Parts: sequence; structure tokens; C-alpha cells
Amino acid sequence: MLAKLVSLLDRQGDLVFELQSALTAARAVGPENGGEGEAAKAALIEDFLRAHNITDIVHVDAPDPRVPGGLRPNFIATLPGRSTRALWLFAHMDVVPCGDLSLWKTDPWVVKRRGDLLMGRGVEDNQQALVSMLLLAKGLQELHIVPEYTLKLVFMSDEECGNTMGLAHVLAERGDLFPADDLYIVPDGGSPDGSEIEIAEKSLCWLKFTVTGEQCHASLPYKGVNALVAASAIIMDLQNLAQDFSDRNPLFAPPVSTFTPTRHENNVDGVNIMPGRDVFWMDCRILPETDVDSVFCKVRERASACAARHGATVSVEVPVCNPASATEADAPVVRALTQALAEAGITPRPVGIGGGTVAALLRHRGLAACVWSTIRSCCHEPNELSSITATLKDAQIFARIALGTNSF
Repeated sequence: MLAKLVSLLDRQGDLVFELQSALTAARAVGPENGGEGEAAKAALIEDFLRAHNITDIVHVDAPDPRVPGGLRPNFIATLPGRSTRALWLFAHMDVVPCGDLSLWKTDPWVVKRRGDLLMGRGVEDNQQALVSMLLLAKGLQELHIVPEYTLKLVFMSDEECGNTMGLAHVLAERGDLFPADDLYIVPDGGSPDGSEIEIAEKSLCWLKFTVTGEQCHASLPYKGVNALVAASAIIMDLQNLAQDFSDRNPLFAPPVSTFTPTRHENNVDGVNIMPGRDVFWMDCRILPETDVDSVFCKVRERASACAARHGATVSVEVPVCNPASATEADAPVVRALTQALAEAGITPRPVGIGGGTVAALLRHRGLAACVWSTIRSCCHEPNELSSITATLKDAQIFARIALGTNSF
């Protein structure tokens, strides 16, 4: 059965292009980025599933008055296996905006095929995984194969803007659907050769700094306190956080916590106005072994002392803080994926990342999840690319696990 399924999948290259073209044209951009959401794309996916006699589909949609129809779609398609134990695969339907159109070689919403590569917004993030999942389901149905594991395909909204309307909503409303001993794979990250299995993520924290001085005319700076100067000094002083928190973990690249100043908000509208208020942000990716509260304490200590030296004050807010998550390297899902990759001639290795995926949401509920796919890692870039061959090979890896030639 595996040989037949692998052979069938190898012949689906044209269908990969057709599906990618339709999915990209749906423009599933969230309302935060000026889009209308994922409804049109979700309809395409559900129509494809039903056309191949996959009708066990459970919706856990999230209300959202900002989009036409008022709902952000989330649904789970099930293909029964011999065992009730399931292999779960996850794909998000939303994509980021195309960005600066002048940086694209072609229309980002019209997929272009160049040999094995497809170009267009979303073709890698996360449509490559989404198409692999659809092809696997189609192949199982066409060959009338009942896999060893029940196959659960999850299609989610809102991954690019926080997951509150996506998997977080699904888990909050229907957490009962996710048994602890099932196998959970999130194909939303990986490496070009397919060797990296992501089993851990750093804490992701965004800090907002509001520096307050006293505004005045720029020609009379002695009459005020320059909040921009104070903010600049704070930014430079915060570079010392790398020495304050110097833990290293070789699972990650880079193997250290990172503290990166990023966004700077507009302060004054005139060049001749010395700002009395300045706001900037810092992105922190903190190793699991480093205490997050200790980081926040040290950040406030350094920022306040530096601000005081310049006659200013500073407040530090933490609007976003997603705690670190990890799956044991010998968890059943990791062993299953490792074995499937080895059978395909790939030598896998466990890694950690500084980015965030929905695997963290699963891990925080006690579900062992890993992240894996064969990707070029060009998501969010102009001229985003995806490999047809990688799409088919990933589907074959999932097939090896679903057919359950090994017990985990």
C-alpha cells in the first residue's frame, strides 16, 4: 500500500500547481492587514475534501465582525484509520500581505511555475503543507487505503496575527478533541533538506518602552528633557542584557537569548520640536532555561536607571509574552517522524527555534508536538518560493507515519 501511495503522489506535480494557484488567488489576508480573512480559501479546501468523499468535517469557527460573513473558519477533517489513535497535521490558511509590490518579479497573487519552483504569496507559508495534506487525503481515498492511524487534518485561521481566532480558539472551545497520546505534527517550519525536527521554542516577548521627558523648542533645549536622547541611551544600555543573561543552549540557533530593539514610533511632527515623549519596542527571544521574570526585572532596572541619568522617566509594558515550549526528544511523535525520515534516506536532528508556531499552543496543553517540513525558508519575503518536489515528498513522509509500519 505504501509503494502504491508513494507512486501516486509522485505523479501529482500538476495538481500541486493547480491547487497552489487557486489557494493563492483567494488572498486570505487577515483584517489586521486590510484583508477579508480566510473564508474564500476555506471554501476551496472544503470543496476539494468533499469532492474526494471526505465528509467528516467539524467546524470550530471564531466570530469576527471585521470580515464578511462574520466568521474566521477553523475546521478538522477526519479520515478514519484502523486505530482511533490519530496523526494530526496542521496548516494555517491565512497569509501575510505581499508588501512592496516593486520587489516582486511577478504578480504575487498569481502563481508562476518555473520548473520545480512555484512563486507567489503564501506558496510556502503555509500552502506547501496545506497542499501536502490535501494530496495525502486524496491519495488515501483514491486507493481505498485505510491507514493504521486515523488522520486528522486541521485548517486554521489567524496564525499570522496571533492565533486568537485560530488554533487558540479551537483549543479553548474544543480541547476535548485532542487526546494526549495522539501524534501532532505542525508542518510550518523546517529546513531545505528536511533534516530538522523542531522540538522547542524560545519564549517570545515584546516589550514597549515609553520614555517621558519635557517637550520644548529645539532651539532652546535647556528648557526641556529630550525623550529621544534618553530613549537612545536606554537602547544602548539594554545591549548589556546579553551579558546579564548569558545562558547557552546548542539546540537553538543562535544558542543564546536575543534582545533586539525593533520598532520606533513617531514622536513629534516638526524637526524644530524637541520630543517630550518617545516610544520604542524590543523583541526578546528567551531560552527556556532563562527565567522570564528575571529578564523583565533587569530590563526595568536598567531602563529606569538610564532614564534617570537623563532626567527622564520610563515605563515598560509587556503586551506579548508567549512562554517557551518543548517536546521531549524521545516523544512518540518525534520517534515516528525520525523513523519515517530515516526510511526516506534522511538523517534527522532535533533543533530549537526563536520563532513561534502553533506547536507551542499544543505543548502548553500537554500535547507533544513537533514542527517539520522541507522548505526553503523564504516565508514573508518578496518572490516567495515553494518546491513541487518537496510538497510531494512531505506528503510521502506523512503517508509513512499514517500507514503505521512502526509502532510508537
